[in-house]
Amino acid sequence: MNSPVSSEKEHDPNGGSGLAALKTANTSSASLDKAIVYLEQHADSKSDEGEVDHARLVRKIDRHIVPIALAAYTLQFLDKLDLNYAAVMGLNQELGLVGNDFNNAASAMYIANLVAEFPTGYIVQKVRPGKWVGFNIILWGVVTACTAAVTNYRGLVATRVMIGILEAATAPCLMLITGMWYTKSEAIIRFAIWYCGLGIAQMLGSLISWGFLQVKHEALSGWRIMFLVLGCVTFVAGVWALFYLPDSPMEASWLTEAEKRVAIQRVAVNQTGIKNTHFKWQHLRELVLDPQIWLLTSLIIITSLTSGIISFYSSTLIRNFGFTPLRSALLNMPSGAVSLLSCLSTAYLGHRYDSRALCMTLFCLFSGAGAGLMAFLPPSNRAGLLAGVYLVNMQTVTLFLVFCLTTANVAGQTKRVAANALISAAFSIGNIIGPQLFKPKDAPQYIPAKIIALVTALVTSAIAAALRIYYGWQNKIRDDAERKERAAGAEKEVVNIEWLNLTDRENKTFRYKY
Repeated sequence: MNSPVSSEKEHDPNGGSGLAALKTANTSSASLDKAIVYLEQHADSKSDEGEVDHARLVRKIDRHIVPIALAAYTLQFLDKLDLNYAAVMGLNQELGLVGNDFNNAASAMYIANLVAEFPTGYIVQKVRPGKWVGFNIILWGVVTACTAAVTNYRGLVATRVMIGILEAATAPCLMLITGMWYTKSEAIIRFAIWYCGLGIAQMLGSLISWGFLQVKHEALSGWRIMFLVLGCVTFVAGVWALFYLPDSPMEASWLTEAEKRVAIQRVAVNQTGIKNTHFKWQHLRELVLDPQIWLLTSLIIITSLTSGIISFYSSTLIRNFGFTPLRSALLNMPSGAVSLLSCLSTAYLGHRYDSRALCMTLFCLFSGAGAGLMAFLPPSNRAGLLAGVYLVNMQTVTLFLVFCLTTANVAGQTKRVAANALISAAFSIGNIIGPQLFKPKDAPQYIPAKIIALVTALVTSAIAAALRIYYGWQNKIRDDAERKERAAGAEKEVVNIEWLNLTDRENKTFRYKY
């Protein structure tokens, strides 16, 4: 594998160093990715690159990133689902929640998350993402444990707001870190694995809920003990992330210098860069005008409307089918299995056939079928209604596929971190609205909310198909322009273009994954 440094020297007509030539070409050293600066400054380890086993290196990277990302996402979803389970365990009665109080508490977390995402987009570019996410996980573990002490509606809202603020860093940081370490074809599998945390959280949450429902304690209710236990586990996971989650290939203490160089150069093909702390306003302007960003955020917002069923009301819906609270907790477990298997199968199909957007369309149609079963089957058909609840969970693949597409298709460091924060904010918007669709006056069947779930699944399918068409069209335009330049002899090669902090629209050699 050729070093970008040597490549630059070969093309430097003045015979200067590669880094100097790059600075000249870019007019500002601030535009350079930290990765190319690192490669230039550590050129003495170039001779050892041939000894690096690429497959072994990827396995080493996986060991240090994937388990922590999976744990963080599992706990993040558990912290969302625990309110759902606590409602079945008597939280509403003990705290005196009436009317829309429970819905408001559920939405409060996402309102706080939405507000926090905007400064997060700036902070993540400036700080070490591994350390930042670890610090935030520790704090949200503390707040989760403190939820055991709340005695009224205001206390519950306060803890949910704090958790929403602290969880805002998780998705943007994990998206950024995944993009630093993996090629686009590798990333979809890793995204799927850590997004399996949703399914694992659903299954674990059901078991935890079932277990704590049987806890009888004079001083503490079962749901209070549940929050204490989950808070402590989250705290430990935060310490793990703080000390072991790498911030970038250049800063990974568990890699040799030669391995760092190979880790950097193997992701150069992404053309999305690794790290640049220079904030560019023009990247934000481009973000606002980029059609793909609004298609992606629309997908997230509309899909997240349905997540109210998954995150907050699945246990309640199942209980309203005529099951006891204990059986409702156990019957919610297959929902997690469906989410998990959907993520893994979509990752396989998306990787095998390079068809991320089309997989999204297909699985959303399955989810729409589930919503239709819930909305239109008679209450006596409990098996069909349960099948509907389970099928709706197939729509969760949209979330991780949008994360994957955003990481693969948005280049330019400021644009990337802003896009990651915007996608996370869109998730919050959908979840603010989602719980409000379940109005107390519609209980116990909540037919309007189920019909909305059906409509959102169909609309999501259509937007995913539109996104596939858009990416294909953009790639065709660039391919045609490249052929014309080549035929006219006007084609110009920009050396090390992958490290120049260009956006996907500025870099005409960039091609979109779909």
